[in-house]
Formats: sequence, C-alpha cells, structure tokens
Amino acid sequence: MNIDMIEAAAARLQGHARRTPLLSSPFLDEIAGRRVWIKPECLQHTGSFKFRGGWSAVSALEPEVRARGVIAFSSGNHAQGVALAARLHGVSAVIIMPSDAPRMKIDNTRALGAEVVLYDRNSQDRDAIGAELSQARGLTLIKPFDEPQVIAGQGTAGLEIAAQAAEVGVTRADVLVCCGGGGLTSGIALALEAKAPAMRVRPVEPEGFDDVARSLASGGIERNNRTSGSLCDAILTPAPGVLTFPIMHRLCGPGIVVSEDEAQRAMVAAFERLKLVAEPGGAVALAAALYHGDAIDGDDVIATISGGNVDAHVFADALGRFGGKA
Repeated sequence: MNIDMIEAAAARLQGHARRTPLLSSPFLDEIAGRRVWIKPECLQHTGSFKFRGGWSAVSALEPEVRARGVIAFSSGNHAQGVALAARLHGVSAVIIMPSDAPRMKIDNTRALGAEVVLYDRNSQDRDAIGAELSQARGLTLIKPFDEPQVIAGQGTAGLEIAAQAAEVGVTRADVLVCCGGGGLTSGIALALEAKAPAMRVRPVEPEGFDDVARSLASGGIERNNRTSGSLCDAILTPAPGVLTFPIMHRLCGPGIVVSEDEAQRAMVAAFERLKLVAEPGGAVALAAALYHGDAIDGDDVIATISGGNVDAHVFADALGRFGGKA
C-alpha cells in the first residue's frame, strides 16, 4: 500500500464519488473546548464512505474478471457501496449480510440490485460462506477492509481532508476516525502521511469492541470477545485486519473508546448543530471529539462521520434521550 494507489483510486473515483465538505459549528467548538472540523461521509453516495472503497475495488478489476460479478460481506455500508458500484459497472453482486443488520441496510442493498444472503454472525462463518459462493459462481470477493484497493479508495477521504484542512489554515490536528477493521483509518493515515504529515490519525471505537485500541497498545492483533450486541453495528469486527493493522501500528496515535450513550449524544449534536444524520457507529469519532477532549492534543480536531444509515427507531431513541442536551 502506498500513496500512488490512493491517488490512482482518486482518479478512478473522479466524477463518481462526492467530495464531501469539511464542516464546523461554534456550538460544537464550545462543547469540545477547541475547533472541531467534521468530514461528513454520511453525505457520500449510499450514505457512507464505503462507496469509495467499493468503486475503487470494482473499477480496478480486469474487465473480463469484473464481468463475472462480485461478492462481498458486510453489516450494511460496505454492502451498499459494493452493490452500487457493481450496478453502475453493469455487473452482478452477491452480498452476505448478518441477519441482525439494520433492516434499512438490508432493504437498501436489495434495492440497489444485489442478491442478499443472510447469515447468523454468532453461529456461522461469513468467510466460509463467501469462499463457497465465490468458488461456485466464479465471483470476485471484495473484502470490507483487508483489501488493498478498498483501503486505497477509503484513503481518498484522507486526500480531501488534507486539502480542505489546508484551505482553512489547519496543518496540525488529531484526525479522529470511526474504526472497525481499519480500512478507513489506515487509508486516511497513509494519505495524511504523504499530504499532511503533521496530522495524527486516532482510531475511535465503541466500548466492548475496542480491538484496535487494545492492539495498538499491545503491539499485536487483539480480538473482541463478541461480534454483536452494540448499537454501533457498522464498526463491529472481530479484530483489525492483517493488512490494516501494520499501517495503523506504524502511523496512528492511541485509540479512543466511547460509550453508546456518548455515540447517541454525538448523533443528536450532529443533527441539531449541523443538520446531519449519523448512525451510532458513524458518530463515535465525533463523540470522542466532543466528550474525550483530555485525550486529544492541539487547538483543532478533525472527526469523520463515517455513515448515516440509521433505522428510524434508533435515531428517534437518540433524539428522545438526548435532544436539547447533547
């Protein structure tokens, strides 16, 4: 993995992905005690940054390989990113999704034309299901984070962060990234290493699923005891990736862990102050920026909102609990 791959992915994404803005709010600055800059990938196609990696991976395939179709596994955001990328390339997509994924994500993936195969993430092995279907149908597997072209696609968000931050005079900041397996985190870290080396990437995870934070602390890959049971479904993974962890270990600062309540409060803050809809897993970086200021260095902090694909009842619950007091 290197900056050349990320810049090549950016060229392929030109005219297809949205260049999401860098936003700010004086109200959020007041809560955080410093300037807070938001990179809202909830405004990206399919409602998350995952379209970047999906398009990058599908577009990088040789035409004859791509024509046979692709397969992916995901709790929803990677599913939708790959499904849309495949549809726009005119090829078929099979998406393996956990049966407890948010209904909106399952329905949206089907609506984008993909065949959805559901599995029980507590008793079935999604990798084994993917390998069997890939072999039987001749499909190309696009992994959700441990895939070079996916990492390269996610890294294009880092290129934008570097350029947009420079435009507002920010060259040094902690960059907080919502982190599951580390595709977005490692991609942004590689991009910033080349384009804004004074910035430091910090992975952010929910309590009980802090495998990356623990791995960075220990120096080796740590695993979560559970693979489900959090509102932050979009960023629940068993462990950091074999490809992503060495990048994060080399380039990232310590991880930050937030509670579900803090994620919900951040969802409400994003809605009330920036009119953005964030899903719980997509709001953890903003939660760290707002409520874990002691763990952050500098006068500026940049936080990703990685996705906005939230079921209505989950969003309503957050508003009901924390509306007016985020």
